[in-house]
Amino acid sequence: MEPQSQNLKTAPFLTLGRFHISEDYGFLLPNPLRELPGHYSPWMEIANRLPQLIESHQLRAQVNEMPLLNCRFLTGYREWRLAHLVLSFITMGYVWQDGETQPKEILPRNLALPFIEVSKNLGLPPILVHSDLVLANWATRNPGGPLEIRNLDTIFSFPGGESLRGFILVTVLVEKAAVPGIKALVQAVNAILQPSPDSLLQALQRLRVSIQDITGALGQMHDYVNPDVFYSVIRIFLSGWKDNPALPVGLVYEGVSKEPLSYSGGSAAQSTILHAFDEFLGVRHSKESADFLHRMRDYMPPSHRAFVEEICRAPSLRTHVLSSGNGQLLTAYNQCVESLAALRTYHLALVTKYLITAPSKAKARRTSHLPRPPQALEERGTGGSAVVSFLKSVRDKTLEALLHPSG
Repeated sequence: MEPQSQNLKTAPFLTLGRFHISEDYGFLLPNPLRELPGHYSPWMEIANRLPQLIESHQLRAQVNEMPLLNCRFLTGYREWRLAHLVLSFITMGYVWQDGETQPKEILPRNLALPFIEVSKNLGLPPILVHSDLVLANWATRNPGGPLEIRNLDTIFSFPGGESLRGFILVTVLVEKAAVPGIKALVQAVNAILQPSPDSLLQALQRLRVSIQDITGALGQMHDYVNPDVFYSVIRIFLSGWKDNPALPVGLVYEGVSKEPLSYSGGSAAQSTILHAFDEFLGVRHSKESADFLHRMRDYMPPSHRAFVEEICRAPSLRTHVLSSGNGQLLTAYNQCVESLAALRTYHLALVTKYLITAPSKAKARRTSHLPRPPQALEERGTGGSAVVSFLKSVRDKTLEALLHPSG
């Protein structure tokens, strides 16, 4: 124990810059690129027409004609991130073009080889992840304007039209609403190290407000995302090939491995926000939930994962609050925990609407013009979790973190 306490005395104060986290945009990639060098125009031409190519069932034929391109002309982090975004979108479209009953079990080498190379360069898995779909897939219509839905657009899309645009961009706004909370978290860790009770109290109050703003941003899903379209059209393109009965053994990446590889689909659990808040507040999840959440950290950009691990190594906020005997700190801490539990309750209600209620309505209306909804993923998140029981568990465990004054 002794070396640890010495480390804390000499520990450098926490900063966002060390982890490539933006003071203005948080975990969002600031102003993502929209164009790759000309060498990659075969990728871009397909990616820019994905919805039409998928709906006309022409995507696979187009990809099969695509040349095998060398990644050496990619320069700079933002180009590599855009390449991952492009290749992940093409991959999801290629695998799921004909729905869950006819997935492609082999990704052709002209797509698999560059996708693996780009993924290794970035430390990301070769599948669509939250850092593609959301963090690097947004642009402002008027660069000087506010970050609001009406001033935002996605860069790439799947079938799903306005509902998919809404789903992605509301999630962008959730990430933006978290920025003051991420900054408050850094302020709080440094306030414990100093120590500065006033700065810590202010940081906890800012964190609570940010968590409440995240809940408010999430509420815009109701305005912009049609549950039937999300369930029947969009969800399949966010689905992976791990714990998915539609692709039970995984996907063969041709030229990479003869054996199929398994990766989870997109999941809100790949967002770094709640991982950081949980670690900071000392929320402890059940073994099953914790195992899933830790596995999702492998789907984050490595610098964001390192940020969560740094928070984990920081002095315990709970211990500090309890040992301080400061009633204001204890109240502020509990308000953060209550707000986080309320956010999770809200998310649970949202998921129930989009993943549980929507399919039961779809079954009752078999004459619908929408495609038959995916069966294999019923009551599971696209990340492969049994979603309702998981969300109830993480909410309940959040409430268990509430502190009670001693004496």
